[in-house]
This record gives sequence, structure tokens and C-alpha cells, in this order.
Amino acid sequence: MNYRFSTRLDTFSSSAVREILKLTQKKSIISFAGGLPAEEHFPVAAIGEAFDRVLAAGNKALQYGLTEGYLPLRESICKWMGRKGITVTPDDMLLTTGSQQAIDLLSRIYIDAGDVILVEKPTYLSALQVFRSYGATLVSVETDEDGMVLEDLESKLKQYRPKLVYVIPTFSNPTGQAWSLERRQGVLKLCRESDSLILEDDPYGELKFGDASVTYPSIFSLDQHPAGSCVVYTSTFSKTVAPALRTGWVMADPDIIRHMARAKQAADLHSSSLDQQTLYQLMEHFDLDGHIEFVRKEYEIRMRQMADQLKQQQWPGVTWNEPKGGMFFWLELPESVDTGELLKTAVDLGVAFVPGVSFFAEDNSPRNRMRMNFTHNDFEGTVAGMKRLSQAMETVLVK
Repeated sequence: MNYRFSTRLDTFSSSAVREILKLTQKKSIISFAGGLPAEEHFPVAAIGEAFDRVLAAGNKALQYGLTEGYLPLRESICKWMGRKGITVTPDDMLLTTGSQQAIDLLSRIYIDAGDVILVEKPTYLSALQVFRSYGATLVSVETDEDGMVLEDLESKLKQYRPKLVYVIPTFSNPTGQAWSLERRQGVLKLCRESDSLILEDDPYGELKFGDASVTYPSIFSLDQHPAGSCVVYTSTFSKTVAPALRTGWVMADPDIIRHMARAKQAADLHSSSLDQQTLYQLMEHFDLDGHIEFVRKEYEIRMRQMADQLKQQQWPGVTWNEPKGGMFFWLELPESVDTGELLKTAVDLGVAFVPGVSFFAEDNSPRNRMRMNFTHNDFEGTVAGMKRLSQAMETVLVK
């Protein structure tokens, strides 16, 4: 058989994280690579009880569901999002198979080949994969510790007239930075004036560290919403409950949601209604806010443990910023170091991370950056992994 694959196949590249995770399936490998939550903190008993309540309702629980998602869960999420200053109805929302699908569905209905999308420098590598698969032209906007640099954004909005601007303003992947209120407001103003849609990706917003009085309002909440908003907001239960439930949501102007629902019908009819019903029961009968607060505190402890380990290593020429939330450290090494080559040595020594080049939109991106996850391993695992990483570092930093 002569298989005649679509030319679109050329736009798909393997995820660096997924490929590295294959390498780390051996028990001997300590992984700082994937954005994995701590398995020991999954609410296993509560999820089991919620699942039992769903099945106790009878056979109907196993039937097909609505494309838009299980209505009671959408109603619960609407109430929950009110804490973030977001006021929407279930008609302004679509439940998706993780927030990754929301990125794909919006791209499917909004992006034509050749359309320009502005992204942070650096940004989430899997979003870059999705955008490239639809033939988008990706252009990076300079960032600093407060977010997108407004002068550079304004210049590129005028130069490229992008259809979409993709951002992770709260504890970004990979840098862990949180945008200032001024930058959030500035980006919103500039994008509205230029008629560029903002896709706000917020998977880590609940995982805040440090001063509890500091708030990070979503850009969606700062805009008129949902009708007429220039922001599409997406989030997920993957980081706060469990990734395997594969349930996220997207909120936007009702016309955008309607068209995304049409695209979803063509993709998978609907996401798992069994998982959605389980999550609804969990939200109704489990202290989800209390659970998130517990996980947040545990992750802050693990972040500080890794920060202490990084300080103890005293690697020459290696810098990092302590994340304000989320799951990752972002390291910059001397320019002479290629972290892709460093990874090969690290895996041989039993430890893994993600080389930073995958997080940049341009081909000529710096190769001396790396992302490290701090949430998955306990203290003993982090210490052991850092010792192995230090051995690998010695091979490139002492030359």
C-alpha cells in the first residue's frame, strides 16, 4: 500500500517533553522533565467516592453527552470562577479534553495558513506545536519579569497585524513568572485597539506561592466579558485534581464558543461525560478549595527545596529566577553550553530535564536554557536528582 499522507503531517514535530518522558520510564531515572503533579497528593479516595455516586445514578450516566459538556459541571465551574472576578453562564463555556484541546479548537476555527500569532519569548512548547500544525507564522514578543514588553508588543502588532496573541500571564510555562497588573492591562488595551484576539492559558493560576494578599487577575476578568471580549480564557483540572481526568474548559464570547463546539463535534462529539460527572460530584461533595490550598503549600515547600539545592550547587555562570507559582524553574547556562547535549549526559547519569530550545518560536533560539519541574519528586528524590545533575553539569561547566 502506498500511503499518501497529508502535507500537514510535515508540520507535526514530536513533543520534547513526551520524548523525554519515554526515556524516563525506567525507575532508575529521576525526572525533572514533565509538568507532572505529585501523585501522592491526588485525592484518590474522594475521586473514587465521586465515581461511585455517578454510577449509582444508573445506566444513563454511561450515555452520550452534550458537546458543550455536562451542564451541572459547567454551572459549578461558573460559580467557582466567580472568585476570579469572571462572570459567565454555561452558554459562554465549553468543556474540553484538557486545556490543550481548547488551544487546538480555537486554532481550528480562527487560524488560516499564514496567519501571524504572537507568543511570549519563551512560551509553552505544545501550544507552538498546535499553531504550527495549522500553518501559522509564529513571532515572539520580548518578555521580562513583569510580562510582555509593551513597546515590543505594540511594534509587532503594527508590523504583523496578528490574528491571535497567545499568553500565559500567571506562572508561565516555562519561566514561572507572573505578569504585573500594568502589563495585563497594557496587553489588553493594545490587543483590543489592534483587533487581535488574546488566548489566555491559565493552567497554573491556583498554584500561587508567597504573599497570599498578592492577586493576579486574569486578563479575561479585566475585559468586558463574555460578550464582545477580545480574550479567550482556558484552564484545566489537570494541575489541581488529576491529569488523567482530562477535563478542561474554555470561556469566551458566545459566538466563539458556538463555533468551537461545532469544531469539537467534528473532532470527538464530546469529552468523557463520565469524567465530567465525576468532577461535578467532586466539586459538590469535596472541599476542592481546601485540597488546592494543601497542594499549593506542598508545592511551595518543594519549590523552596529545589531553590536551596540550586543555591548549594554554585554552578559557575548558571542563573535562575525563583518562580512565583506553578511548577517550573527556568535556568540559563553559559552561552557555550547546549542543553540538548547536556541532556544526553544527564540521562546516562539517571536524571532528566527539558532543554529550553523547544520553548522558543524561532529556529535561531538560544540553546543554553533548560526547564526543571519541582512538583513531582519528594525531597529525597530532588536531592538525589540534583546530585546526578551536578555530575552532568561538571562535564560542561569545567571546560
